[in-house]
Amino acid sequence: MRLENKVILVTASTRGIGWEIVQACAREGAIVYMAVRDQQRGGELAQALTSKGMWVKSVYMDVNREETLSGVVELAATEEGRIDVLVNNFGIGDPAHDQDLEHTSFDDFMCILRRNLASVYLTSQAAIEPMRASGGGSIINISSVGGRYPDLARVGYGVSKAAVNFLTKDIAVQCARSRIRCNAILPGMTETDSVKQNLSPEYSKIFLRHTPLGRMGTPQEIAAAVVYLASDESSYTTGQLIEIGGGFGLPNPSYSDLIEGRRFS
Repeated sequence: MRLENKVILVTASTRGIGWEIVQACAREGAIVYMAVRDQQRGGELAQALTSKGMWVKSVYMDVNREETLSGVVELAATEEGRIDVLVNNFGIGDPAHDQDLEHTSFDDFMCILRRNLASVYLTSQAAIEPMRASGGGSIINISSVGGRYPDLARVGYGVSKAAVNFLTKDIAVQCARSRIRCNAILPGMTETDSVKQNLSPEYSKIFLRHTPLGRMGTPQEIAAAVVYLASDESSYTTGQLIEIGGGFGLPNPSYSDLIEGRRFS
């Protein structure tokens, strides 16, 4: 029970990485609030875990209604008297409209930036005072390796995640004296429904050629890192961007060609 009685809020948590984070934290004894837009699905999932003896509650959040972003934090803090951990898992991409600079409209670009940044900025801002009042806390931002490595497309997504990475460090520095830590997890290609729906098998194959471990990550592997950053085991860790991407971006750029042709001399 590494997270026993810690109050944890996880945004966008009915599917994929977010849902695995909820389950992992609940199994470790946390009091988990699921901040979701789909209240019916959120309620059903929360009830499924509650029936197994875990403490999970679904609360409403919609990134298009920005008042709900700070609202869910305030709700959890009010009901429990504190909030110990905030996991900003929400993140959106739009492959159909988010292309390169030349072919992406400014409105589409800013729409992605606003949603991906508001979902971190406003929740984190709302968490500072209750965390400070209870002696500190941990803010964990789920970012992406896409915020570190420029791409031929997804200009809005990449810029928004790069901004989340920098914001993570800003929060870490600015809130350290209040004993509030802030770190980001940067997943590489991960086996989620979103990846399956939005990325073609051809693209996935190319991406994995540049990933030394040669496979996609799993949502459970991301959730395991969240548990560490939420626990007291990471009490001296802040301002870190932790890549969980199988080594993507690590090797020499010619790595994939060398591996495919086995030309090592």
